[in-house]
Amino acid sequence: MTSTRERQRAAARARLEKDMAERAAKARKRRQTQAVVAAAAVLLLVVAGTVWLAVTLGGDDDKTDNAASAPGASECVYNQLPAEQRTKQIKDVGVPSNEQSGTGVQTMTITTNLGPITAKVDRSLVPCTAGSFSYLAGKDFFDNSKCHRLVTEGIKVLQCGDPSATGKGWRDTDGTGGPSYRLPEENLPTDKRPPYPEGVIAMANSGQPGSTGSQFFIVYGDSPLDAAYTVLGTVTGGLDIVKDVAKAGDDGAFAQQAGGGHPKKEVVITDLTMGPPQS
Repeated sequence: MTSTRERQRAAARARLEKDMAERAAKARKRRQTQAVVAAAAVLLLVVAGTVWLAVTLGGDDDKTDNAASAPGASECVYNQLPAEQRTKQIKDVGVPSNEQSGTGVQTMTITTNLGPITAKVDRSLVPCTAGSFSYLAGKDFFDNSKCHRLVTEGIKVLQCGDPSATGKGWRDTDGTGGPSYRLPEENLPTDKRPPYPEGVIAMANSGQPGSTGSQFFIVYGDSPLDAAYTVLGTVTGGLDIVKDVAKAGDDGAFAQQAGGGHPKKEVVITDLTMGPPQS
């Protein structure tokens, strides 16, 4: 028979083995729980990271699209004149926004002492020049200025847009007036013959690239100019006014320089407006 002590030892051993087995089972369960929690945490981080990446990239795309702006928008360059080039003929009214619309057609109305002259301006062809012209018109930049130069030989143009050509002494202007910035040329008629036909309105410049300002000329007869001047628009009404001014002739004041002179029949721009773009 088994002794009492042996039975006690066997019972103790059984309890110990049972206790160890229970501890091992609890340990396995704890490890399993920790593994599940860890896996869930990793999954959560992966999902969160994916969402963040998608939002970030999506946001950058949106910003890029916004930077490109609305369809037809153009990024323009308006270069401010250095201080040493800002003569008394320069009229500082600030600088237009660099972002300009390149869609729609505007109606330009030049109200003069002799009657209105109208023209259409296609912004898809000259977004930056049209933007500049609209800006200056909004600042009343051209109001009460006089068309200071008429050419009747070789080319047939009436030149306006010099803000210094005002008052009784306007004939003393040297024709160098303009805003405090310049912009590059655009819409050059390099493939047109003649490049500047009757009815065109183009921007004057100094002959150097990027020197377009506020001065413009109305072509009242086909003119074989070099294709170096931005074509701004086309006259739709009032060209007969310009032709009547041409018939009166000029005083030859610029004959030794660029040609022509002050028109004998004065043309005063009392108001110049640029209508809203129309599709």
